[in-house]
Amino acid sequence: MKPDEIRKLDAYFKRVFQNPKLQVKARPRKEDSAEVYVGDEFLGIVFKDEDEGDYNFSMAILDVDLA
Repeated sequence: MKPDEIRKLDAYFKRVFQNPKLQVKARPRKEDSAEVYVGDEFLGIVFKDEDEGDYNFSMAILDVDLA
């Protein structure tokens, strides 16, 4: 993703989830997606659908995290 897209997504996540600790970061070696963190904790991946221009957020929730 381009730096301006990452900045917009970063602002969007912070606003929607009302958490200034959320960060969207570029992925090394991947240009179609970015990583989402809260502080140092990895949350998931944001993918861009090039055909539609939409973004999709994917977050895995581990069973051990629910205990």
